Amino acid sequence: MSKDPNRFLAPSGKKIKLKDYSTNYTGDMDKEVGKATLEVVKEKLSKYQETLYAENAHSVLIIFQAMDAAGKDSAISHVMSGLNPQGCQVFSFKTPTANEYEHDFLWRHYLALPQRGRIGIHNRSHYENVLVCKVHPEYILSERIPGYQDVKNIDKNFWKARYDSIRNFEKHLSANGTVVLKFFLNVSEETQKERFLDRINDPAKNWKFSSADIAERGMWKEYMAAYEEAISETSTDDAPWYIIPADKKWYARLAISQILEQTFNDMNLKFPELPEEEMEKLEDYKKQLLAEV
Repeated sequence: MSKDPNRFLAPSGKKIKLKDYSTNYTGDMDKEVGKATLEVVKEKLSKYQETLYAENAHSVLIIFQAMDAAGKDSAISHVMSGLNPQGCQVFSFKTPTANEYEHDFLWRHYLALPQRGRIGIHNRSHYENVLVCKVHPEYILSERIPGYQDVKNIDKNFWKARYDSIRNFEKHLSANGTVVLKFFLNVSEETQKERFLDRINDPAKNWKFSSADIAERGMWKEYMAAYEEAISETSTDDAPWYIIPADKKWYARLAISQILEQTFNDMNLKFPELPEEEMEKLEDYKKQLLAEV
């Protein structure tokens, strides 16, 4: 694979069609070569994380969105396995709680943002509010937004305002030192079917399967339309979307890791330098230690 992250980038300000993005692309790379390459990249990410923590000027927010069985959990597990867990904050967002519904839709995501020097990983995110809620607009009613107590009122203007809110949210984060990366794991309908069958046939994986998965699968076209619109509306220079081919899990992990590596490299992270007077003190302390009997 080329290390150019633009290979999978959704261009800012342009409408995208998911059919234009391959779900099974591997760049003719051998699986074993890909897995070995991933291990090398993970070592580099570990070093970048140390510098990110020491510099304490930026944070990194990594967002994962996908259809069920696309491999979000395993991608997070494999790509991030080389990082220091003390410097990572992982959140998996489910249906909002009663307390969360008492606030605006971004509130709980603000609370989960990474601190400076840390990496935040969001497994699903504020985008659920323009994805699953777009397919099931009745969910919006639970937010009790004035003027939107009826599904009939949830129109194009509502979604336009919600995309505006998301863009402004992410622009604010970027302006204050948070690097935002968004990954859509682009799995094919056929591959999802195979993975669902695997979950049914393997007793050790039964727990991963839910009858709701089949119901949502029946709305595949609606979800693809929702993803296309959300990505088109919110892929910006401040917070780009990357559409990752996810039929081959090993390749999706490699692609994500290499985009992270390139992003960290572009951040030009540096270890902080001590003032000259502090450096002189270090030399004194060194002499004291060496003089000990």
